Amino acid sequence: MNCTNCGAPLTPIQGRDYLACQFCSTFHFPKPLERSADGVIPLGQRADAECPVCGIELSHGSIERCDALYCEQCRGLLLDGEDFSRVVGRRRAKRTGPCDEPRPLNPEELQRIVNCPVCHRRMDVHPYYGPGNVVVDSCAPCRLIWLDHGEIGVIERAPGRTA
Repeated sequence: MNCTNCGAPLTPIQGRDYLACQFCSTFHFPKPLERSADGVIPLGQRADAECPVCGIELSHGSIERCDALYCEQCRGLLLDGEDFSRVVGRRRAKRTGPCDEPRPLNPEELQRIVNCPVCHRRMDVHPYYGPGNVVVDSCAPCRLIWLDHGEIGVIERAPGRTA
């Protein structure tokens, strides 16, 4: 499949349900937002914050009965730290089926620079210290977590669930 923006080949992103263009950074999502691995429900209202990855205005959404902001372009997700814990707990508790094999972190993900959509300070980029081997971006002063599309699903399917 080729990029609709520049025509270059799209590359599948390991462990996630989308493809990306390595040349122009366009994303291609085969599933609609509501049926994607993250399960964000759009609420149809724009937020007064910009995506730290794409720079476009974020939109309001809901995930596991928690408020969230998400990007319509890259489908990244911004959650309050407490809501993030609730979402992870709910998703892991109701998950059935086999766990994914652990995969190593991509060290390149630790090098990116993103700014908090609320206070505009540089976010901390670090491994999520729970299951799933994903890199998250967090803003301690705002108590916010930024997740790239598919990372909630990776955390949900990680080994070690108790339910």
